[in-house]
This record gives sequence, C-alpha cells and structure tokens, in this order.
Amino acid sequence: MHTHASPNVGPVAPSAAADAPLVGVLALQGDFADHQDALHRHGVQTRQVRNAQDLQGLHGLVLPGGESTTMLRLLDADGLWQPLGDTLRSGLPVFATCAGMILLAEKVENPSQRSYALLPITVVRNGYGRQFHSGTFELASDVLPSGTTGTFIRAPRITRTGPGCDVLARRGADAVLVQKGPILAACFHPELQPDAHPVIGRFVASVRQRAASTVRH
Repeated sequence: MHTHASPNVGPVAPSAAADAPLVGVLALQGDFADHQDALHRHGVQTRQVRNAQDLQGLHGLVLPGGESTTMLRLLDADGLWQPLGDTLRSGLPVFATCAGMILLAEKVENPSQRSYALLPITVVRNGYGRQFHSGTFELASDVLPSGTTGTFIRAPRITRTGPGCDVLARRGADAVLVQKGPILAACFHPELQPDAHPVIGRFVASVRQRAASTVRH
C-alpha cells in the first residue's frame, strides 16, 4: 500500500469554502494520502491523525487500508488506542476501508486479533487470496449507481453480518460495503479510483450533515 506523506491539512477544491468540513484520516500506516486526495476531490478539508490532539474538532474520520496488525501496534505505541476508540464511539461519521474495516469488526479471523468490535461482522483477513487475486470488480447495490466498481487489494472477506448491520453492496454473494449507524465500511478501495467515487460521496454527505448540525448547535 502507499505510505507517502501528504500535507497535514490538505487543500480544498476551488469551490469549497474556507470553513469546509474537516475529516481526520488516521495516518500511522497505509494509504492515508490517497484517502486525503479523494476527500479533497469532494471539497472537504483533511487532517492527518497521528495523536490524540488531532482527533479534536473533526466532522468525520477515516480509517484507511494498510496492514491491520501494524496499525494495532502503532496505535498502542502512540497512545492512540483509547482516544481513537472514544472518537469512534462518539457518533462521528466514520469511513473504514480494508484494514480499517478489520479494526472495527466484531470478530477477526485468519488469524484472530483484537479490534474495536463496533461493526457486527466477522471478517477473514486476506479472504480473497493474496495479490494475485486482487482486481477491480463491479458491485451489486440498490444504493450506488449502476456500474459502480470496487478495487480489491488483499481484501478482507465478510463472512457474517449481524443485526443492525445494513449491507449496501455485494460482490457476488458477499457483502463488501456495510453500514451501522454513522459507521460505513468497505472491503475495497474507492479512494484509488481517479474519479469521485459514490461511496466516498455517501460518506462526505454524512460529514456535511454533521458539520451543519454542529453549526446549528
């Protein structure tokens, strides 16, 4: 996965106001910079999250793809495990891809590992095989435009969804995009596609709603 650096607060689209919603992107490891670029295309600001202070004042939060066991180790090393968990449970809109989804799953297999257990799903790490089986596939969905695709890279596989977990898209018979309340999670990588992806658009819409409600209060 990409691990190149990106400015801590990225540029916004020309049409975005200076007070555009601010989305934090966990930036310990993985493809956080690609998520920032994708969010900028939707006209929101981003901040790399590397410590507890970076979690303040956000309207949304992204857990990117990468390597989930490495992320767990770095969350502990940087003292972020508990502060991040508090933010994830706060009702803030959250979008998680690949390894980020593994961090949120109720149960992780191949091998078992700890998680925040906020999504009632079971995931199998590398459930679609290694790099050889990676690729871009069309998704079946009632909420995404026809022809929407997802790029799978050493992707986790959802083998169970529990009560309260809505399946928004499938690859064949498998759930690959799920949501519970403000938490949206994907097995695939919409941030890697060059155009604005409707899944990121769905997340940004919830971020804008959150930002608007914050202003009203």
